[in-house]
Amino acid sequence: MKKVHLVIDVARCHGCTACVLSCGDEHLGKDHAPIALPKSDQSQRWIDILHLERGQYPLQDMCNLPRPCMHCEAAPCMAAGPEGAVHRRSDGIVIIDPLKAAGHRELMEACPYGAIHWNEELRVPQKCTLCAHLLDQGWSQPRCTQACPTGALEFAFLEESDMLLRVVAEELEVFHPEFGTRPRIWYRNLHRFTKCHIAGSVARDYGLECAVGAEVSITHLASGNTWSARTNNYGNFKVDGLDPESGTYRVEVRLRGLSRSCDVDLRDSLNLGVLHL
Repeated sequence: MKKVHLVIDVARCHGCTACVLSCGDEHLGKDHAPIALPKSDQSQRWIDILHLERGQYPLQDMCNLPRPCMHCEAAPCMAAGPEGAVHRRSDGIVIIDPLKAAGHRELMEACPYGAIHWNEELRVPQKCTLCAHLLDQGWSQPRCTQACPTGALEFAFLEESDMLLRVVAEELEVFHPEFGTRPRIWYRNLHRFTKCHIAGSVARDYGLECAVGAEVSITHLASGNTWSARTNNYGNFKVDGLDPESGTYRVEVRLRGLSRSCDVDLRDSLNLGVLHL
């Protein structure tokens, strides 16, 4: 049968918080029992946005990663509380029963993603429900995806086999696969948050001219894997998707008979500055 999925494009998220605000509008002070009791505090973001700045000026970039409840197939919260406190619907949405889960703070602590919040006023754990109450009323999507102005959030109601085809075709990934929870939230361009880059600028004639179209190759010395790029109209280049703390790389730059190389130890995203040919 068809089940819910959320596809999030990290490259499209501008951090505008429209998803956060729409979630608050739908749940703050509003009772949607038995799916969820009112959220009492706007600071508790049932969908949060994680921010990461990579690299150094002037070639750094900013990444925003929306993080709701992952609605995991192997959800640790389901095993943490009493029977029935957390259950999975037939459409895959994981729901915290506000009556059976009352007083069980351990549910919040069981989530490795930090997506469960404690409502001190009601003494109940709470989280994103993917607006299940609206879906049950015939809505085609939750409030967060409806509000996203850039299309970074996409709600998908698909057969599992069809979703797996999308995962392969679009190179989708899950956040923290090492948790082993099998999330229903999929990410596109996740490398912008989990990987790092090597960037730099290339100049010639003693820095008086940008080296446009220079060939840049970056080789991981331990594995021999190589990535390539060309400098843009400003002489800048960036090679992304590299593993942090991954060792030494050789950077080689060539342009019309001129060349330059250097070795760098990659710990985190790195701006090499200006390389002079």
